[in-house]
Amino acid sequence: MSSLTTPSLSPAARLRGLKPDWLADPKVWRTEVLAGLVVALALIPEAISFSVIAGVDPALGLFASFTMAVTIAVVGGRRAMISAATGAVALVIAPLNREHGLGHLVAAVILAGLFQVVLGALGVAKLMRFIPRSVMVGFVNSLAVLIFMAQVPEMRDVPWAVYPLITGGLALMVLFPRITTVVPAPLVSIVILTAITVGAAIAVPTVGDKGALPSSLPVPGLPDVPFTLDTLTTIAPYAFAMALVGLMESLMTAKLVDDITDTPSNKTRESVGQGIANIVTGLFGGMGGCAMIGQTMINVKVSGARTRLSTFLAGAFLMVLCVAFGPIVSDIPMAALVAVMVMVSFATFDWHSVAPGTLRRMPAGEIAVMVITVVCVVATHNLAIGVVVGSVTAMVVFARRVARFADVTSVTGPDGATVVHRVTGELFFASSNDLVGRFDYANDPDHVVIDLSAAHIWDASSVAALDAIGAKYARRGKTVEITGLNDPSARLHGRLTGELAAEH
Repeated sequence: MSSLTTPSLSPAARLRGLKPDWLADPKVWRTEVLAGLVVALALIPEAISFSVIAGVDPALGLFASFTMAVTIAVVGGRRAMISAATGAVALVIAPLNREHGLGHLVAAVILAGLFQVVLGALGVAKLMRFIPRSVMVGFVNSLAVLIFMAQVPEMRDVPWAVYPLITGGLALMVLFPRITTVVPAPLVSIVILTAITVGAAIAVPTVGDKGALPSSLPVPGLPDVPFTLDTLTTIAPYAFAMALVGLMESLMTAKLVDDITDTPSNKTRESVGQGIANIVTGLFGGMGGCAMIGQTMINVKVSGARTRLSTFLAGAFLMVLCVAFGPIVSDIPMAALVAVMVMVSFATFDWHSVAPGTLRRMPAGEIAVMVITVVCVVATHNLAIGVVVGSVTAMVVFARRVARFADVTSVTGPDGATVVHRVTGELFFASSNDLVGRFDYANDPDHVVIDLSAAHIWDASSVAALDAIGAKYARRGKTVEITGLNDPSARLHGRLTGELAAEH
């Protein structure tokens, strides 16, 4: 008698199964390495610019980008996402640095990391499910607008040669993939434009003009501040704001990458990982950061990276380029990096969302939410504010829409002694407030039946409204019978009825 058995794998085969994708497949390895290099090159001027916003030495922004990327590659929950120094974080902590100095800024970064670890452990990532699609589309589109707007200053008051260089860079990135995709088009564009400007001695703004690159690796240490309650109360508000902004941008970016790659991510791990990365960054004297959306798009959408290797190498290459190849990197024309970021902004924008056909079919409320999200983000240059305002607007639109579906139909019995009011729809604060005015208290017969078999009670406001209806009938000597409650509605009604009305 024979039996089916599963063949056992040899130790070597089991070991091969444990290898990460980038180690098992040379093509994946090449894609990840080149993607990391492109992102590292794009990180340098961005990190320097954000350092200027925060009012710190450019080296601190570069150190932050290095430690954030390397750490999050290990502890983060979203593969291939890039975390580094960001403008949103810089805007939050700039006043603290201006008023109290660098020591307090670094201490705030560490405390923000602790806040993020706690918030992540408490499940703050679960709040992501309350962000509707219209807000997500607005987030993506506003991101694309901000990326483009950030390049505009690099195209003002510059030598005329900058414009053909940017045009040439864009042309290379559009046409080169038709020849081969072995090497990322942005990397080819950067190399060719750098060779042209250096070889022809064309005087245009370069990466070196943004600030001096560090010549050594960062050294760990504690912030130079008095460890007192006064220091804690000073840095805590900034740290908490930084933690919230960083988590929101990181989780929104993770969700965006999930959609682009059609792969899931662990949002709780990402939240905790962001905290750990900021703690490490603070201990190395960096300015802190979060997920960097533009560079993530370069990594995932433009370069095709999908693993943690590209994130790790983006940080590692950043330090190698600064420390070992600083003079060469300093000669890269800003026009090359501007061209890359302009391409990223066009690739990021959801053009389908603004197509005439889409707008004709989309409910007006959803279009309004998307527009409000974009306007808030562009006006404040803060993605977190736009997402919060957009989400609140979406909730109001949804509440108004659902409230309109609550209705009352009335049927009087043949004997004229009973009337049945059939309530349909969802009963909550927005719909139940209007419910009280839907009954004819003076002219209804003495026995009133309120049939809720086609309705659902969601909150205390609805129970209070039903109590108010019953009280109005009672004052006229009429009795009210409530029927048809489903189990959850019956439990809520039974627990709260008679307990909500004020005593008179």
